[in-house]
Amino acid sequence: MTDVEPHDVPEEAVAMLQEYLENEHAFLSWLGFTVEEFDAGHLVATIPFDEKLTNPTDPPTVQGGVASTLIDVVGGIALRPYLGDPIEDDIATINLNVNYLRPAAGDLTATAEVIRAGSSVGVSYVEVVSETPDGEEKPVAVGQGAYRLFSS
Repeated sequence: MTDVEPHDVPEEAVAMLQEYLENEHAFLSWLGFTVEEFDAGHLVATIPFDEKLTNPTDPPTVQGGVASTLIDVVGGIALRPYLGDPIEDDIATINLNVNYLRPAAGDLTATAEVIRAGSSVGVSYVEVVSETPDGEEKPVAVGQGAYRLFSS
């Protein structure tokens, strides 16, 4: 696997991808997914706290699958600038590892960094932070994903 350099993604392409993820992708828009920052090899995105996404605990905490989804999605999207066509080419998750650190009781914000991108496989590291039940902002989950890059 040779290292691939990221392509510049024009602002209009970033806006188009953001519009799709936030408003047209049925599952992500239902979760309230928003893109906060998007640069080559770096992505920050948020899923807001919502009672429909919580465990039946007191106080309510966000179900772990929400953090896992966020890790998977931002890890893959961060690799888009490494594709031949960052908008039209495809990415598929090969492997996802998630470590839960503590309960989340607020908005989930994930930051993805590309570790390596090759001609067919890319790897991203993701950290998710949230307000915890004690009211502090802390990392609540970390993960790493490997993704198949279908590049033109």
